[in-house]
Amino acid sequence: MRRVIQALCQLSKVFSMSEQKIAGVRGPYAKSAQRSSDILDAAATVFATHGYHGGSLRDISRELNVSLTSIVHHFGTKYELLEAVLERADRTTPGNEEFDFDAACAERGVASATLERVQSSLERPELLRLFAILAAESSAPTHPAHDWFVARYRRKAKELSAAFAYDQTLGRVSPHRDPYTLSRLLLGTWDGIQLQWLIDPTADMSRSMTAFFEWALPEAIKNLPSIPDGPVAR
Repeated sequence: MRRVIQALCQLSKVFSMSEQKIAGVRGPYAKSAQRSSDILDAAATVFATHGYHGGSLRDISRELNVSLTSIVHHFGTKYELLEAVLERADRTTPGNEEFDFDAACAERGVASATLERVQSSLERPELLRLFAILAAESSAPTHPAHDWFVARYRRKAKELSAAFAYDQTLGRVSPHRDPYTLSRLLLGTWDGIQLQWLIDPTADMSRSMTAFFEWALPEAIKNLPSIPDGPVAR
């Protein structure tokens, strides 16, 4: 019961944070917001191609055909730009629209929200490649993004644990399963299948993730619609 109460409290915090999200920039700041978005797009391309150490702010300015001063004006440092790229990629869809994964988990269940996120990710392999490259690079404690990835995985595990516990209260997941163990298994499987898809584009990421849920959590997926074949990585 204590675990259930903790899960409900965690989800309450998630909804509260979601409600506090600020709407898009308007009026005289629109051009600046668009320029920032363009810089993030160019930075994602450069970092996904060359990695953090191999890509420079000058490469990004050339990609966008703007001055180096403009890049620094908007983001300050190379690491601040990298962090902004990662944060945006973690919370948006291919069209840079917000995707509230935690709210989707609460509304439809972890399995449904995960498969929905996987399906949308298929349309932006460059960002999956960016995460794969930087996650590997940041395994070195001295890498600038090391702390960001450590914090991200800890936060994701905590949020997924709460979401799985909430699923248990609704009968979506068996109460005999450990939510934290499920969260770590899901994160590891998800990362591994994404990497295999990037290396071998003939692999079907959606079907592989569906197979994981069918094996690990059949009760969570039995009422979900079938998953269509996904596109290959570009």
